[in-house]
Amino acid sequence: MDPEMAMLAGTAGTTLVTLLTTEAWQRARDGVASLWRRAEPGRADAISAELDVTRGDLLAAQTSGDLESRDELSAEWQGRLRRLLVAHPEETAALRTLLDELDPRPHAAPSVTQHATASGHARVYQAGRDQNFGPR
Repeated sequence: MDPEMAMLAGTAGTTLVTLLTTEAWQRARDGVASLWRRAEPGRADAISAELDVTRGDLLAAQTSGDLESRDELSAEWQGRLRRLLVAHPEETAALRTLLDELDPRPHAAPSVTQHATASGHARVYQAGRDQNFGPR
């Protein structure tokens, strides 16, 4: 298997499991089910149902403080997605697109450019975001 494809499946599995406990869980579930619907139409409904079960397991694990379940479920979905991409490499681009659509971070990060000149005993403090000062 192409290492890039394996990395994509790994990222997708982790992202999917993370999103199942957020407000974006339905979009994530529907997007993954649509991958299967195109590649293996007979399994799409089962995949959707399994994602619902995974979500329930994650929510129960959060409530009980079970920290290992998230990693186990991520690994499980990484494997499923990897096997899907091995069998249907044409779905690679669709999976990348889905991950981009589900990414909650803004895609265009603001650019920060700073210039400062200090002379003598002057001090310059610059920060691209937060800056905190405390006792020395």
